[in-house]
Amino acid sequence: MAGTENTLRGDTISVLDHGFVRLVDYMGTDDRIVEAARVEPRFEEGEKLIRYMSRNRHTSPFEKVRFEFHARMPIFVARQWVRHRTGSFNEVSARYTELPDDFYIPSEENITKQADTNKQGRTDEQVDDPGCAQDDIRYASVAAYEKYQRLLRRGVARELARIVLPLNIYTEWYWGIDLHNLFNFLRLRMDSHAQWEMQQYAKAIYELAKPVAPLAFKYWEETLAK
Repeated sequence: MAGTENTLRGDTISVLDHGFVRLVDYMGTDDRIVEAARVEPRFEEGEKLIRYMSRNRHTSPFEKVRFEFHARMPIFVARQWVRHRTGSFNEVSARYTELPDDFYIPSEENITKQADTNKQGRTDEQVDDPGCAQDDIRYASVAAYEKYQRLLRRGVARELARIVLPLNIYTEWYWGIDLHNLFNFLRLRMDSHAQWEMQQYAKAIYELAKPVAPLAFKYWEETLAK
C-alpha cells in the first residue's frame, strides 16, 4: 500500500486573496480502509479491495479515514460550505472576536454577467467596465467596515455591530470530515456548476487530502469518469 509522511500535516494552500486551507491532521490512510474491510471475508485485500469497494459503492470502510482542516474563506463561501452537514465545524465567532478588515475583492476577469439559463450562476462574459464594478465592491466593503468600527467605538456589543459586515469579509473555521463524505463534498464543489470561488477551496482540499489515501482517490476518480 502507498505510504504517507507526517510532513503532510500542516501543508497549506493559499486560496483567493486572503484565504487558505491547511491540513491540520488526519487519521488513517489507504491501509486503514483495507483493515476496516477485512471483517468481510469474501473481499480480497489491498489495492484490488479498494478498487472493488469504490466501484461497488461499499462506502463504510472509507469513513474510517478522517481529516481535520483549518480554512479561511469569505462568509458567502462559508455559507455554501456549511450546507454539507456531514462534517463538523468550529467557526470563529464575531460575538467574541473583532473581525479584521480583510475582504474578498474579485479580480476583473471574474466579474462576469448573470447567466440566463442558470439562476444561481454566472457566465464567462465580462460586464462592461469590470474595474468600475470592482471599485464599487471595494468601496462598499470599506464603508461597511468603517460603520462596524464606529459601532464598536460607541460601545455597541460585537454581536450587534457585526450585522453591518458584508458577505465578502473573511471568516475561518476548523472542519472535520471522513473520506466518504469528503468525496461527496468534492464531487459537488469541484463541479463546473459550483460557484468559482467555492471551486477553488474544493480544489485546494483535494490537493491536500489526496496524498493521504492516493489509492482511494484514484478509484474514486475512476467512478466519476464513468
